[in-house]
Parts: sequence; C-alpha cells; structure tokens
Amino acid sequence: MESSRAIRIITSLSVGVVLVASLAWVGLGQVSGQISRIDVFGALKNRPQKTSTALNYLVVGSDSREGLTKAQLKLLRVGSTASAAGGRSDTMLLVHISKSRDAAYVVSIPRDTLVTIPAHKSLDGKFDIPAASGKINAAFAFGGAPLLIQTIEAKTNLKIDHYIEVNFAGFTGIVDALGGIQVCSKVAINDPKSHLVMSAGSHILDGIEALKYVRTRDFDGRGDIGRMERQQQFISAVVRKATSSGILLNPIKLTNFLNATISTVKMDTTVNKSDLLTLAKQMRNLSAGKLRTLTVPLSDPNASYPGIGSVVIWDQTLATDLWTKIRNDEALLETIKPTAKATIPAVTVDKFKTKTAADNPCAAKK
Repeated sequence: MESSRAIRIITSLSVGVVLVASLAWVGLGQVSGQISRIDVFGALKNRPQKTSTALNYLVVGSDSREGLTKAQLKLLRVGSTASAAGGRSDTMLLVHISKSRDAAYVVSIPRDTLVTIPAHKSLDGKFDIPAASGKINAAFAFGGAPLLIQTIEAKTNLKIDHYIEVNFAGFTGIVDALGGIQVCSKVAINDPKSHLVMSAGSHILDGIEALKYVRTRDFDGRGDIGRMERQQQFISAVVRKATSSGILLNPIKLTNFLNATISTVKMDTTVNKSDLLTLAKQMRNLSAGKLRTLTVPLSDPNASYPGIGSVVIWDQTLATDLWTKIRNDEALLETIKPTAKATIPAVTVDKFKTKTAADNPCAAKK
C-alpha cells in the first residue's frame, strides 16, 4: 500500500521528452482539475508485491500531435494531428522515489526492448491474442498503458504505483514555461529526421527546438542509445533549471507554470490531491545531486529476433540486480571497504553507470 506521505519528486520524459511535474499548494484544486485522468490499473491482476513504501512511476512519452498548433507542426515537420492518431510510446522511463523521499532514480527503458507481451484482447475487444515475443513499445500500441504496465511488471517484477503520459504539446509547453533549457553538445548535430541543426557548444532551446533535440537519433549512428543519453542529459538540465529558477519555492510561479503546461499531461486515477499537495511542498528541498539517471543495463543493443527484426536485449545479470535493488529501495552505488589492516581507501563502484542531475556538461571547460 502506498505511503500516506506523498512523493518527493516526479521527473518525467516524454516523446524523447522530459516532464518535471509538481502541483502548487496555492490554487491546487484548480490545477488538479485540469489533469486528464485515465484508469490504467483497474483490470490488472497478479501484480508484483510491494516490499517498501518507495514509489515507482512509469512515465511514457507519446508521439501524439494533439494540442500542437499548425505553426508548431510545420516547425517540427512531423505531419498532422491525424497522422499519429492514438499516439505511440516514443519514450519510457521508470522513476523511483525512495521511501525516505531523499533520492530518486530515472531509468530509461529502450523502446525496442525484447519482451514477452502477455495475452490480451485485441483493440476492438473481439479477439483473444496469445502471449508472444515482441518489442516493448508494441505493448503500448496493442493495449495502451494497461498492457504496457503489465508487460513491464512481468519483465522486472517491480510494481508500478503511478502512471504519467505526456505528448508533444505537453513537452513543448513545459520547456517554454521554464523559459527554455540549456543543453551542451560536444559535436555539431545535423539530424535528417528530427530536422535539428545545431553547432557544437552550449545552446538555450525553446520548446520546439528542445523537442527536436530529445528526438534526435539519426546523426551519429548510435540510434536510440545515443538518444537516451541526450534525453537523460536533458532531464538533468530541466531539474537544474526548475530548482535554480525559484519555481519550486514560489507558489505563484509554480501555479503559473502548471497552468501553462499541465493540461496535456495524463495521470492515473489513483493520484489524489493530498499526494500532489505534499509533493509540491517536498520538492522545495530537491537538489540536482539527489537525482540519478541511467539506462537499463544491456547485453546487446543491436540484436535481431526472428519475425520481429532489430531488438534490444538486457543484460540478464545486471538488469536483474538493478530491479532487485530498486524493488528493495537500495542504493545503486556500492562502497567496497578495505579490510581493517589495509591502507587503501574505500572504493565506490557504479556498475550501473549512473549520472546525477548535477553533472552539467555545459559547465565544463571548453
């Protein structure tokens, strides 16, 4: 059962995108009423057991164009609203908030991850589809959030407590409401599909340019792996901006920020006003160094599977260890202490290759 204390932080990434969402303690009822709520847990059965009061959010970025203006669609060159009707899961993040609310992990899940998609009904409800191997983003396409959650819980043995979904318009609105986000690239970017052209160095991106940045995947030959790394850097940049600009400390700024962005966010029906109120208050103490980003450990990012094609395969040992630590709310970094007689210092091991939001590439010397 979820703790009566609410969440310390929600950090989300959508459409190759990131959302930092919180709710103001002034005007909370009005802001909360604008959120689109969806039932994602009602039909799920045989779910993993909770082992602590830590919280796990599944954050999905949908490539739905709903809410974008004609001018924005033209700038993005992504087609019309109808061309992506229904939307697909373009980005998936598992956001873990510790039971003591003093740490958070954001884990990127590659959309081409090879999984077993559980048995389910067809979209029209007329046919029973048996369990079968497939890419994890296919679960979202075949059965929406409920089937995606069921697939991830079966793969990780980790119970999802809450669900957040953000589309293109939600992401661009959040970035613009923050006054733009600073990113830093060590190389020039000229991506033919996202249509991002950017010189090497530091840049402050508005919502549309930021959306191009986090969707970029075809300029360096690294595909989704490179894109996820840029998304994680962008998440960190958003957290730095939100925590340094006073938005989380000023109820008026926070309310204005949410009123400008929250209408395109979908959340599960179990999130209540008490949770959101406490969330906003607790986020005032959030620092960038307390948020770690990482990708699920992989054994083969360029595998092939019969009948499916190109897939991503997790490192079974490391991935299992990661989900076990998260399920038990344990630290991801391990400290190896020398024996009593040894003179060498203790060593910190980061086998999951994490980074903190305080790691700012734009602050490095050029």
